[in-house]
Amino acid sequence: MNAVAYTVGTEALLPVGAPTSVGSLPHRDRSAAVEFVLRRTPLLPAAPTLPRLDPLEQMIPQAVWGISGVNVDPDGTVSIPDPDRVDPEAPLGDPDLEDAPFATWRVFLRAVTDRTDPVKLQLTGPVTLGVTLVAAGLTPDRAFAVASRAVRARARQLLALCEATVPAARALMVFDEPALVGGLRADLELGADGVIDVLSGALAAVEGRALTGVHVCGHADWRIVLQAGPDVLSLPVGAGVTPYAATLNTFLERGGWVAWGAVPTNEPLGEHPSRSWRQLSSQWCELVQNGCDPVLLRRQALVTPTCGLALHDIAQAEHVFDVTTHLAEKIHDQVMGIRLSVGA
Repeated sequence: MNAVAYTVGTEALLPVGAPTSVGSLPHRDRSAAVEFVLRRTPLLPAAPTLPRLDPLEQMIPQAVWGISGVNVDPDGTVSIPDPDRVDPEAPLGDPDLEDAPFATWRVFLRAVTDRTDPVKLQLTGPVTLGVTLVAAGLTPDRAFAVASRAVRARARQLLALCEATVPAARALMVFDEPALVGGLRADLELGADGVIDVLSGALAAVEGRALTGVHVCGHADWRIVLQAGPDVLSLPVGAGVTPYAATLNTFLERGGWVAWGAVPTNEPLGEHPSRSWRQLSSQWCELVQNGCDPVLLRRQALVTPTCGLALHDIAQAEHVFDVTTHLAEKIHDQVMGIRLSVGA
């Protein structure tokens, strides 16, 4: 598939319809995992995590690593022995990302040193980290202060490592926010303004140096997510976005992109990609009927599995990306047809 790029903002480029991945893979060998990513998603490869190889590469252990006063056991268990010793102002440890939770990230970045096309990075978002710290024993005020500072620091550290290792590639940094599934639930301990403030602060930490994105793996209040200001919205097909069609269209008109989680990872996939394509097409039809521009929906689209693949085996992961690649090619072909039809 040939890459077609359109601008986001004033400078950054993304390849239309590019397949990319979401977080974890099932591999137990880092070099094999990176080879898989580069082979299956060459236009926009994503730095993977391998929680089966090392539990410290799970979302939460990786996110809390380096927070003073928070303990992480080798199996990934997180605990806070003394909540009063967790200081929001304390610097985040391991600033060069040299420890075990970041080993696969380092292997990936070394493998793409000479790359000039974009790469995708993904880390746990501040809302999800804050909810985790509340559950571990911190008060909400302290938990979200710690989470906000830690995620901003980690995002800048990861971007600095990417810039040093892959100097010619532009990064897309996506913040993973499973805590936002279900909208503004009581256990979030944050209202709408609080969610926007915490999430927009993380995006702002790397804004101007990287494209930014937010991934939510289920139904959410998409208006709140978009008000935080990402360049890319990553969501599953069928995750209740149709009622937010007007907001989504404004986002697209401003140059935003959507990474459509169009290939299910939590149900039988079947042998052929036709069902996934029908579901994506149906989603787009609903959005168009509710006011979205059909050209922008296609021209500013990426395609992904719905979530990470750590719970699958490698053969299943290959099949998921067979389908993902097929959908990406169909999107690319539709966009090329649109360009030809208008004489572009």
